[in-house]
Amino acid sequence: MKKSLAVTLLRMLIGWHFLYEGIWKLIQPGGWSSAGYLRMSSWFAAPLFKMIADTPWLLRIVDLVNMWGLTLIGLALIIGILVRPAAAAGILLLAFYYVAQPPFLSAYAYSEGHFLFIDRNVVEAVALLVVMLVPSYGLGSYLASLPRTCFKRSLRKAKEGVQGEPVASTARRDLLLSLSSLPVLGAFGYALFRRHGRVWERENLLAQPDAVTSATVKTFSFVDVKDLKKPIDQYGTIGSLKLSRMILGGNLIGGWAHARDLLYTDKLVKAYHEDWRVFRTFKMAEACGINSILTNPALMRVINDYWQKEGGKIMFLSDCGHKDGLIRGAQLSVERGASAVYTHGGISDRMAEKGDYKQFAQVLEGMRKLGVPVGIGAHKLETIKFCVEHDLVPDFWMKTLHQLNYWSARPDGPQHDNIWCMNPEETVAFMEKLEQPWIAFKVLAAGALRPQEAFPYAFKSGADFICVGMYDFQIVEDVNLLTGILDQPVERKRPWRA
Repeated sequence: MKKSLAVTLLRMLIGWHFLYEGIWKLIQPGGWSSAGYLRMSSWFAAPLFKMIADTPWLLRIVDLVNMWGLTLIGLALIIGILVRPAAAAGILLLAFYYVAQPPFLSAYAYSEGHFLFIDRNVVEAVALLVVMLVPSYGLGSYLASLPRTCFKRSLRKAKEGVQGEPVASTARRDLLLSLSSLPVLGAFGYALFRRHGRVWERENLLAQPDAVTSATVKTFSFVDVKDLKKPIDQYGTIGSLKLSRMILGGNLIGGWAHARDLLYTDKLVKAYHEDWRVFRTFKMAEACGINSILTNPALMRVINDYWQKEGGKIMFLSDCGHKDGLIRGAQLSVERGASAVYTHGGISDRMAEKGDYKQFAQVLEGMRKLGVPVGIGAHKLETIKFCVEHDLVPDFWMKTLHQLNYWSARPDGPQHDNIWCMNPEETVAFMEKLEQPWIAFKVLAAGALRPQEAFPYAFKSGADFICVGMYDFQIVEDVNLLTGILDQPVERKRPWRA
């Protein structure tokens, strides 16, 4: 059977994908883990995958097999060495991915589009089967066949005594086709460098100084998923949604730092959160059991890219803040995969201040037509009271909550983006009467309070969920703290409403 140029190209394309997936995992600052992916398994092998995720030494083996397996399979497919074993190993890996997250049981089909049993894992596995069965040009096959080819041609030339095609000519042609992998590897290396030119950051993040003097940089240790004590295992429901007790806040990713007098901070955090780092933040959150992010429609693009490119499942709750109004913001959010919507706190406060309950009611009615849970957000307690007074009852409340025991909190002075809950005691007392679930946000007062104090306060005060803005290096520490709090009985007057 003649070698196929088409299969050669197909083999290299699949190899490119495998190689990139493997290297991407290997260079993740702080390390990569499959724990979150395994824990989200829901098919017949789910108990096995969850057992692996909860067994550190076994998880480490699975992670190494994934990272190095993908890398070596991709390299072999591109170069054309050990093609059949590499393709068989690739099919086996893809089969495990399919069993762990089959498309027909995916809780969030929107992440990569809608599939009917056949997803990209199946398509790529069939393509690898073709690569196994149909010969293609590659360095391995060229080197293996070169002695046999030269011997046969020399024998035929001597026997026939005719001037046939020079052996060197055919060998040279096969060699050129077999070495076509080199430009592909060169292009891959260039593309990888352009996208991940900050690979050095891993070492910088993890490195410790040799000595510390009074004028040197503070030490920093990146706390990663390997340091996770256990993922969040306590959830609440809002409508049909099952949400982790801690929800990832999106302000830092979007560039809304609320850093008081530090005017440059908004630009700084926006520059920090390039797409690849946002993807890593989402992956770490999911591995830690955080299954949702609460943010603005401005982040819909990066959330959708994460779903499509990384296979993520994190749910998106939208505040619907949009230049064309809340209803339009809600419509766009649901079209792009939002699982719940709510009225932006600042906009809710302004509508309440104007006493315009009719407009408020129209906004809620327009949101409810979208078929997802609808909430009301507010910074001011007066807004919540206004809604209750006018029978504007949502599926859930979004209300700020934090103490005022930090130095920049000055309730009697001018406001400088430093207080988001002016009357915490009164807020706790009023929210206690409400029967709808309550997501408390700004619980850290935009970084002014320590999580060790703020998290217990929020839950003891009656919050059913807390929304916390976190950098990637803070997630594991915060989740370890949260699970420790929730593993103990929480003394609270307000019953759990979710």
